[in-house]
Amino acid sequence: MAKVVIIGAGNVELTRKILSDLFSCAELAGTLHIALHDVDPGRLATARHLASRLDAEAGARARIDAGDDRRPLLDSADFVICQFNIGGHDAVLRDFEISRRYGLRQTLGDTLGAGGIFLALRTIPEAVGLAGDMTELCPDAWLLNYTDPMATLCWAIRAATPLRNVAGLCYSVRDTHALLADLVGRELEEIDFLTAGVNHQAFVLRFESEGRSLYPELDLLMESDQELRGHVRSEIYRRFRYFPTESSEHAAEYVPWFLPHDQEVVRLGLPVDESLRRSARKLDSYERLRGSLATGEPLLARWKHFEMASEMIHSMITGTPREIHLTLPNAGLIDNLPAEACVEVPAVVDRSGVRPRRVGSLPVQLAALNRTFLNVVELTVTAALEDQRSAVYQAAMLDPNTSATLPVPAIERLCDELIDAHRALLPAGIVRGTPTTSGRAR
Repeated sequence: MAKVVIIGAGNVELTRKILSDLFSCAELAGTLHIALHDVDPGRLATARHLASRLDAEAGARARIDAGDDRRPLLDSADFVICQFNIGGHDAVLRDFEISRRYGLRQTLGDTLGAGGIFLALRTIPEAVGLAGDMTELCPDAWLLNYTDPMATLCWAIRAATPLRNVAGLCYSVRDTHALLADLVGRELEEIDFLTAGVNHQAFVLRFESEGRSLYPELDLLMESDQELRGHVRSEIYRRFRYFPTESSEHAAEYVPWFLPHDQEVVRLGLPVDESLRRSARKLDSYERLRGSLATGEPLLARWKHFEMASEMIHSMITGTPREIHLTLPNAGLIDNLPAEACVEVPAVVDRSGVRPRRVGSLPVQLAALNRTFLNVVELTVTAALEDQRSAVYQAAMLDPNTSATLPVPAIERLCDELIDAHRALLPAGIVRGTPTTSGRAR
């Protein structure tokens, strides 16, 4: 049997999608061992009930285990899906409330900025611990990571552990390809895409049909459609000449030109504090799913496209080849980005594993944007792995939105307050470091 462990299974909507996909595959019937882990007993019980219901509805004949100790579950695993949220809604609320008091606007706060940095600092110890357990208990298994901040966590895992089979999974490239195909009125299969960069800031490098670029068609659409022009990703496209993969509310946080300016927030309709609303909706969704379990409502989900983790698992088990965009170690995949970074590129997945496509060099303006992004990532990884409080300050000082909004003393005070607010979840050395306004903290 193929053993699939889901870490953070209490994120039941994603668990539902992945298991619905796997249980609906006739060729996998009777071959799956599903192990569910969560530290919240109530959510773990809900996830186990959900898995049993989905198995019964699909007739998948899966073996299902669950527990709050991950080590026994990881033993001899083939795939480990990571989808945990360290600190949950309360930690996100603190990130946003404290930042707002300093005048720092955020939309989602899960990648860069104060929110992204502190989410990473909370999550890296758990992610590295998970990878360390896998190195001991299932060293050949694939860690399939859904957890943000993607580029930061994957870099930290690779830097701190011997685990090599690590891939980050995100919908942004898939969704962008679908959006562009819809805008130019073509089926996805008619278009030749090449998309690469870093997760949440990749770019569509090739957008062609029958050997002809479709970008001129997109330009004509933008000229005639004011609404289409009035988005951050359109602003970035028009100036950097390649369409970005991330939504406008995400993309606005990674550059200095939008969120610090009142008129730009209004003009582009930027949803400040959107993460709080999304987090609240997830809590509501969880309660609705519990209600559906209680009433016996059918829960097996059938989607037009499989979840990315389901695709990878299916391809590796059955040998069915698929091209999937993944976050993987750079190591020469993109020449003008750091070799140590993890980058988002297309990869062929089949029974032999994962074969990423070498992209070469990005256009210089895109590499410049990505390097600015990766400066924050690298310093955040340094802060977490080397217990350097000073690197927390430096990451925030180099963050584009934060540095465009606040002077250095305010950035340092903001970091100190966030460290204090999250002290129970942060690396001990960062918490013990002396607060400073001189940049010499350790």
